[in-house]
Amino acid sequence: MSIRPFAGAFVGVALAALSAGVAFAEDVTVSFLTHWPPETVAKLEAAAATYAKDHPGVKVEVRAVPFGDLLTTLRSQAGQAGGPTIAGIYDLWLPELVRDKLVDAAPEANASDVTTNWPKGVATAASAGGTVYGYPNEIDVYALNYNKKLFEEAGIKEAPKTWDDFFSAAEKLTNKDKGQQGFGMINSWAAGVVHPFASLLASNGGSLVVDGKPALDSESAGETFGLYEKLIQSGATVATMGTADANTTGPFLDNFVSGKTGMIIMANWWESALKAGMGDRFADIATAPIPVGPKGDGPHSISYSWLTVVSEGASDAEKKAAWDFLAWFNGPTSGANGASGMGDLLQSMGILPSRTSDVTAFAERLKTPFLAGYVSVLNEAHPFPTVLGGQEFTESLQGHLEAIQFGKETAAEAQKAAQADATAILEKAAK
Repeated sequence: MSIRPFAGAFVGVALAALSAGVAFAEDVTVSFLTHWPPETVAKLEAAAATYAKDHPGVKVEVRAVPFGDLLTTLRSQAGQAGGPTIAGIYDLWLPELVRDKLVDAAPEANASDVTTNWPKGVATAASAGGTVYGYPNEIDVYALNYNKKLFEEAGIKEAPKTWDDFFSAAEKLTNKDKGQQGFGMINSWAAGVVHPFASLLASNGGSLVVDGKPALDSESAGETFGLYEKLIQSGATVATMGTADANTTGPFLDNFVSGKTGMIIMANWWESALKAGMGDRFADIATAPIPVGPKGDGPHSISYSWLTVVSEGASDAEKKAAWDFLAWFNGPTSGANGASGMGDLLQSMGILPSRTSDVTAFAERLKTPFLAGYVSVLNEAHPFPTVLGGQEFTESLQGHLEAIQFGKETAAEAQKAAQADATAILEKAAK
């Protein structure tokens, strides 16, 4: 018999009692740094106002910056007067922030809350060296998105399951006279470039990193680089149609929305942008697992998550208030019908929440055709490697994949250079 439900209830009650009974000797202002858009920031501010009603003396101020400025803002302002107390971060950044002593280890009650009420893999991504450093919020996985209308026009009856089917579908969906590409690749944005490649690699039996060392020299990786080259050389992928930023603004989104791209590999969080761009035509979009390569044992998406951390440089009073707010905001009493306030906020953007009770609370919403395809691949997903030097490693691999896209490197050249660069980057970071 599992004791997990009892443990979860105990931790939840303990945290609720803690939050309700926290007394602050002086007024405290906690700043929350995020990259969320204005409509989401408004929801966070509303939650902070609700929290403040029961916690007089505590004020939570929200600050938003573009995604590209998030890490640099956190690093440059950490520990300074007026610097962020809480920040939302990408899990890839955590090892380096811990190494540089920029984030506070979670107090025991908060750490127990995370390890009890989140899936093990998600809680691990919010930890470094076995220590919990933050509250996980969203989890993101990748799937094949495709336009059913374009499939029907091309005579394709179902989503491709293998790489051979995938390439064949990409060719059939390509129509140069209409300016239509079969498969869209992102460029100009590191995660957007690397994560789809990593998902195809995982679905071909390979990994980016094995035992802390880059594995881009494997045969599985070579075949994945080769698939990219084949798609480009065939004309089924047009590099100039794939420019995007972290909000998917640009040709990548525009071409998929307008029906100029037949298939892409993308994460669940972009549902809101897709709906806004397509309107009623969003019903034409379907999701399917990543096509499986010749060495793969099944479809495997790359997964990554986000978490909220507390600055090590904050005062003791600020830390105490910050952890208390995070316990409340991520707990089942801050949202509607047993959901957390964070879960409500994430769902407003079409993002998958990661807290176990939130997945239950939003079960009906997660059954929509678009999101159901992502939920179905969660259990077989492979976490993106969170290693020291991970961001630089990602940006380096991005450069080589873009070099293939624009015809500056062959697949073989890109593979060799990417492995050499990754080895140097990770070895330097580990010192």
